[in-house]
Amino acid sequence: MTVTPTLTLTEAAQRFWDVVVIGAGPAGALAAHGSTRTGLSVLLVDKFSFPRGKVCGCCMNERSLSVLRAVGLESITTSLGAIRLRELRLAANGCHAKIPLTFGVALSRDALDAALVEAAIASGASFLASTTARLGVGRQKSRTVVLRQGTKRAEAKARLVLAADGLSGSLWGGAGFNSIPKPGSRIGAGAMATHAPDVYRFGTIFMACGNSGYVGLVRVEDGRLNVAAALDPDFVKRSGGLGPAAHHIVSEAGLPAVEGLEKFSWRGTPPLTRRLPRVAADRVFVLGDAAGYVEPFTGEGIAWALTSGASVVKLVRRAVRQWDPSLIREWEAIYRKVVAKRQRICRGVAYLVKKPAWVHAATLVLSLQPRVVKPVMRHINAPYFLT
Repeated sequence: MTVTPTLTLTEAAQRFWDVVVIGAGPAGALAAHGSTRTGLSVLLVDKFSFPRGKVCGCCMNERSLSVLRAVGLESITTSLGAIRLRELRLAANGCHAKIPLTFGVALSRDALDAALVEAAIASGASFLASTTARLGVGRQKSRTVVLRQGTKRAEAKARLVLAADGLSGSLWGGAGFNSIPKPGSRIGAGAMATHAPDVYRFGTIFMACGNSGYVGLVRVEDGRLNVAAALDPDFVKRSGGLGPAAHHIVSEAGLPAVEGLEKFSWRGTPPLTRRLPRVAADRVFVLGDAAGYVEPFTGEGIAWALTSGASVVKLVRRAVRQWDPSLIREWEAIYRKVVAKRQRICRGVAYLVKKPAWVHAATLVLSLQPRVVKPVMRHINAPYFLT
């Protein structure tokens, strides 16, 4: 699904927008979709053209699906042929555990993200692709956003800016924002395999846990095998790259080898676990991965992004009509409630999976009593309701 931009750089600079959204991933696209439905003029900008790949797992848990239902986009996953997930297979040091799943789907990010951008456009948003954006200066009643396409430069003006452009986004070094990586944080890595052993069947998440990271493997709707990993940076260097590091962990855990895994077209990320001291400033709300991130495990990252994108809409119209500094504190409070608090359990899991003895013991326990993980799964998959 190729998403066609709806205007040019020059046209984008000629309008005074109610909202400019930087980043067209799940958080930005959903925020743009919701904002246009309230009657606002919205410019959605992304540095890539769509569809585009993403260094991310392709699992959507029940939390993600409930957000889409709440905003009227529940048909996206079924129309794209998302695969229902039925089982999680955890492997560590040759020990295996099977955990039944009663919710969640697997869907490639190139398909999902393109569909969400299309939904934003259909609701009335304007879309500008292959364009980098940086937060510009603040004025009494507006914020500027500096847009670039190659050597071309322009400035767009808006009453409100939503920054949703990921781990290394448009804000750093400006407006007092400073993304702070956690010492020792792992980096993300991802690749897609067009062919893989039949043992990696549809509907099952395979999770290989090793001493220096973990690797998740899942079939998506078109039969490709999505491979997503969180890896210790030093281990990646010692292994000779992302692919060899992921291959080592899959082998160490005892999962079947994926031919050519070391040589796939791998992409990496900056350190995953990081925090942002503030998620709002004068006429700026930050959402999605740009607002801070915790190393995820089985699809929580997409849920956090969708949740923040849906939740910010309640403030957007008020901020556009009449900006008030109290909205900064209000968004910070909402973000803590709907996203930051929900990241705590993943922060704990990320800490524990760095302890090989604990991982081996937990896998052994789960192989005998898979039900013990049900309370955690219920918390992660708790449905979202618009308020």
